[in-house]
Amino acid sequence: MSAKDGEGEAEAEQVVNPWEVSAKDGGKIDYDKLIDKFGCQRLEKSLIDRVHRLTSRPPHVFLRRGVFFAHRDFNEILDAYERGDKFYLYTGRGPSSEALHLGHLVPFMFTKYLQDAFKVPLVIQLTDDEKCMWKNLSVEESKRLARENAKDIIACGFDVSKTFIFSDFNYVGGYVLLICIFPPPKLASILILSTFYENMVRIDKCVTYNKVVGIFGFTGEDHIGKISFPAVQAAPSFPSSFPHLFSGKNDLRCMIPCAIDQDPYFRMTRDVAPRLGYHKPALIESSFFPALQGETGKMSASDPNSAIYVTDSGKDIKNKVNKYAFSGGQDSVEKHRKYGANLEVDIPIKYLGFFLEDDAELEHIRREYGAGRMLTGEVKKRLIEVLTELVERHRRARAAVTDEMVDAFMAVRPLPNMFS
Repeated sequence: MSAKDGEGEAEAEQVVNPWEVSAKDGGKIDYDKLIDKFGCQRLEKSLIDRVHRLTSRPPHVFLRRGVFFAHRDFNEILDAYERGDKFYLYTGRGPSSEALHLGHLVPFMFTKYLQDAFKVPLVIQLTDDEKCMWKNLSVEESKRLARENAKDIIACGFDVSKTFIFSDFNYVGGYVLLICIFPPPKLASILILSTFYENMVRIDKCVTYNKVVGIFGFTGEDHIGKISFPAVQAAPSFPSSFPHLFSGKNDLRCMIPCAIDQDPYFRMTRDVAPRLGYHKPALIESSFFPALQGETGKMSASDPNSAIYVTDSGKDIKNKVNKYAFSGGQDSVEKHRKYGANLEVDIPIKYLGFFLEDDAELEHIRREYGAGRMLTGEVKKRLIEVLTELVERHRRARAAVTDEMVDAFMAVRPLPNMFS
C-alpha cells in the first residue's frame, strides 16, 4: 500500500509501506488519507471506553492520546473477549540495528499493556530473514542482531510464562525440539513438526504475483526472496503456526498491535484467512513516532541525531533535545510572549504526548506554552527529565537481561498458564 494505490497527482502525495514512509515535499503524513486508502477504521472513543470497562484498567496513554488511532476488527476482538472467548497477540521487530530508538519501543510498551490487561499469550516475531534480504546483512549478523534486540524487548517487562519470542531463521520450517516438563523431576524432549512453513506455502498459493506487486510495489529488479517474504510475516496470524502453543485451537483469534506502515502485510493476510479457514487477524495501528527534526514520517536510522536511542546517556539526550528538537516557539522572547507556540509542529510537545503520563501536567504545559507564558527552554527541560528517566529505567532493565533469559523466552515450549 503506497503511492501506487492512488491516481494522478494524488499518487505522489505520500508513500507509506513497510520499507518507506514519506510525504510530498517533506510534509506531514495525512493519517485520514491513510485510513481511507488502506480501508481501516478510526479508533473511536467508544472502543477505548469499552477497553476500560472490560479490563477494569485505565486506558493506556497511547490510547488516551490517539497514538494508536486506527484498527481493523478490534470491536470483534472485544466482542469475543466479552463472550469469554480467548485470543492471542502477535507483534514483531525487524532487527537491523544494534540499539533501538524510542519509536521502536512504542509498540512493545503498548503490547505489554494489552497482554497485562487482557491476560493473553503473545508471540513476537524477529524477522532476521527480512533484514538479511533488505539491508544486505549476512545471515550470521542478522541472527546476532535478533538476539540483541530480543534483550531490549524483554526489558519492556513481558511475562515469560505468556510470551514466545522467535527468530525466523531459527523457527521457520522443519522439526522443532519441544521441551515438555511433566510432574517433576521427569523431563522429556519431543520432536514435533512445525506447521509454520506449511502455512507459508498455503498463503503463497492464495496470492498471485500481480497481487503482491500491487500491494508492495515490487519490481523486476527485486530478488525472489522479497516477493516471497510477505507470507512469512502473515503466518504468525494463524494459531496453527505454533503447534506447541495452540494445538487444537485453530479457531483462536489473533490481534496485532503495529505501526500503520505494516498494514499492507495484514491486508493481504486478511484476504487469505477465510480461504484457509481462519479468522481474519484484527489490528490496532499506531501513528509514526516523529524525528527530532520534525514530523515528516519515521526517523532515519542513518541519522543518529534524528532519534533518542535507548543507549543514549543523559548528556546525549540533553544535547539532542536542546540542539535538534524542532520548536514551535517564536524566534524571540517578545514575539513568543505575544503569539505563543505553534503546538502543531512542536516536537517537544509531541514527545511529551507520548511519554508524560500525567494528563493534567501535559494539559498545563500545552496551555501555558501555547499562550506564550512558558518558553521553549522550559518545555525542553521537562522533556529531557522525562526521557532521561525513561531511558535510564530501560537501561537498568536491559542490563538485567541475561543470555539465559533470552533462551528462556525463545525456547519452543508449551505455556500452560498463558490464559490465566
